[in-house]
Amino acid sequence: MPIFEKSSESSVTRAIISQFAKDMDGFAETDVIIIGGGPSGLMAARDLALKKVRVLIVERNNYLGGGFWIGGFLMNTITVRAPAQKILDELEVKYKMYEKGLYMTPGPLACAKLIASACEAGVSVLNMVSFDDVVLREKNRVAGAVVNWTPVGALPRQITCVDPVALESKLVIDATGHDAMVVKKLEERGLIKTPGFGAMWIEKSEDAVVEHTGFCHPGLIVTGMAVSTTFGLPRMGPTFGSMLLSGRRGADVAYKHLKKL
Repeated sequence: MPIFEKSSESSVTRAIISQFAKDMDGFAETDVIIIGGGPSGLMAARDLALKKVRVLIVERNNYLGGGFWIGGFLMNTITVRAPAQKILDELEVKYKMYEKGLYMTPGPLACAKLIASACEAGVSVLNMVSFDDVVLREKNRVAGAVVNWTPVGALPRQITCVDPVALESKLVIDATGHDAMVVKKLEERGLIKTPGFGAMWIEKSEDAVVEHTGFCHPGLIVTGMAVSTTFGLPRMGPTFGSMLLSGRRGADVAYKHLKKL
């Protein structure tokens, strides 16, 4: 006796294509596009989605979470400094105190919980898709992202003449880590100047990254390690509290701006 219900190959193919086409139709115009699905991008997306903002994460990998899975030096213990453990409480992530003010938790557990919470809040995800360029409007305001399939960039140019597509949005958040890919694209056009990130200094960098999170150009907000690259702040190394709090602050800045539109 068969275990599974009957379904043809054609039905499976149609299910995939029809849902993806429906998703892409919605992605063509949304409220906020977040480039990069690491901890700050996921946190910003989750908080915005909980407030009924339409959010799309564009992630070049086939997975979300960035370095949140593995912590530092390929040892998958995540550390956070107070008060970021309150977000772990919110996400129902179990953790241990290493010393007063410093907490640790398994990276896979924290990352999986954050991804699940973001998806359950209503965040949409377009993975295996790379950021290619920005959409600019009046006075060079960022108004969306130009994207292409990630594999296109890995193939010889002479056999991959595949034009990208553009996705419009009211705001874009650069959560691409130290690469600061969206900011760098503006820098290529002479619209912004970045000093690059400085040497590691955890105690100084965590506060500074959160404090500097916000608009760096009309229509563009930076979160996470992209903040340190944009504003010349020290790098923070393998501690993730400011990633989470920066994402939260980015979401708050974005939401207040959207309310004024």
